[in-house]
Amino acid sequence: MDFDFTDEQRQLRDAVQRWAERSYPFERRRTIVAAGGFDAAVWRELTELGLPGLTVPEAHGGMGLGAVEAMVVHEALGAALLLEPLLHAHLSSALLQQHAPPELQAAWLPRLAAGELVVLAHVERHSRHRLDASTTHARADDAGRWRVRGVKYAVPAGDHAAAFVVPAQLHDGGGLALLLVERHAEGVRVRGHPTQDGSRAAEVVLEDAPATLLSRAGEQALAWAVDVGIALAAAEAVGVMERALALTLQYLNTRRQFGVPIGSFQALRHRAADMKMQLELARSMSYYATLKLQAPEALRRRALARAKVQLGQSMRFVGQQAVQLHGGIGVTDEYEIGHCFKRLTQLELTFGDTLHHLGELSRRLDEHAGVAD
Repeated sequence: MDFDFTDEQRQLRDAVQRWAERSYPFERRRTIVAAGGFDAAVWRELTELGLPGLTVPEAHGGMGLGAVEAMVVHEALGAALLLEPLLHAHLSSALLQQHAPPELQAAWLPRLAAGELVVLAHVERHSRHRLDASTTHARADDAGRWRVRGVKYAVPAGDHAAAFVVPAQLHDGGGLALLLVERHAEGVRVRGHPTQDGSRAAEVVLEDAPATLLSRAGEQALAWAVDVGIALAAAEAVGVMERALALTLQYLNTRRQFGVPIGSFQALRHRAADMKMQLELARSMSYYATLKLQAPEALRRRALARAKVQLGQSMRFVGQQAVQLHGGIGVTDEYEIGHCFKRLTQLELTFGDTLHHLGELSRRLDEHAGVAD
């Protein structure tokens, strides 16, 4: 199988890397963290580059590119430790294209391509990464309009979003559905807060908020969205690990002890080599995750669980080793490596942590024993 990128994909990666080097240095990121974790000016710059509309079809004002191009972009932006939620814009684009009716696509995909943010709001207090454990409810009022009641937590940049995709149980017994709720609609209350890695999230309270039905096949659509999110998060994590390894090697080659760089010590060289091995394992599973997004559902879900398990193990190992090899400076706010560690920690928990996906993988291997993928 050919894993080489095309010329166009390499040019896209290089363009994003140049933007990050020029316009998103570490000191600017620290300023954004101190200001709350989201910079509207950065989001406008990303929009001017066309990145929110990267995977939106050209007919709706986007660039019409695919999952591999999204992977390339997120790997480059992972290395920049991007705080702004481009990942969730691409997830919403994929979800709308795959599961929304044509009229909803026509209404929202152009807005997404123009930089309006639509985010998935699926986490609840006691869900513990389960996609079917929703206590949010939706009902149709006397006029046939949908109303949603419930509370969602850890909604990415929820106080900067234009709309939320909300999983909810239908009162008519139809099971889990996905609905689209606009942030400024009546009955929507949003409380934003910073997250562990310096980015932004929100608690979203819905009190009979008006909504538009996106899909009645809620479990299937939500599983698709989460799998897309895992693939994008995997690519971003590879970029963060690349930066963490580069910073660590730079430190090992400049920090001196007993008159020589500590990178000359064999034990530390072995640990750096182990970091590189974990990075390349993660990279291969990131490619695997992206390439399996179009597989049949059973194979896709198993593949994405595999990828999340390996990425989780690699993220934990690379992050911990990077901090330990730096010593005390590794946990200071002024130095980048601690920010890499925080970002890797949050990515490991996003869309289900390693232990959750290890359990999912075990269950699916039992259910589909003998099915080749």
